Amino acid sequence: MNRMPHRILATALAAAAVLPAVTLAQASGAPSKVAASADTAFVRKASAGGLAEVALGQLAASQGSSAGTKAFGERMVKDHTAANEELKGIASSKNMTVSPALMARDKETAAKLGKKSGAEFDKAYAKMMVADHEEDVVLFTKEANEGKDPELKAFAAKTLPTLKEHLDMAKKLPGGSGGM
Repeated sequence: MNRMPHRILATALAAAAVLPAVTLAQASGAPSKVAASADTAFVRKASAGGLAEVALGQLAASQGSSAGTKAFGERMVKDHTAANEELKGIASSKNMTVSPALMARDKETAAKLGKKSGAEFDKAYAKMMVADHEEDVVLFTKEANEGKDPELKAFAAKTLPTLKEHLDMAKKLPGGSGGM
């Protein structure tokens, strides 16, 4: 006797029993695991990015050759430290974990940037800040529009204008797309 049709039937029946519960949970507004994982991914990416902005901002404040680069670096430290603290508080209240340290790629970037000096440093930093803030704007826009957690959505929406301002400022630095 071939047992394969019985296995297929048993699998189909098990799936049919679970499907109404999943559909009911989604219809009732209960967050799905996919939605929760998207919010969790946002917290990890945003917090890791914020740590990188602070570290690179500190580097720019100390190694930048132009007053504009130094001032921008100081602004990155101030604004991203504040955003990191706010995100950490929200994440903690939801039992989500923020990134505890720089990602390996950000450590590598900081090490490479730290070897530069003068105008070469300023240009590389500006280029990096433009690229980073373009990514940040996309990440925070997506969370503000599509996030499932109301507090994280509000945080992303509130932080987005500052990130856009940072992007505009970075473009005006020497080496940014709008700078000299």
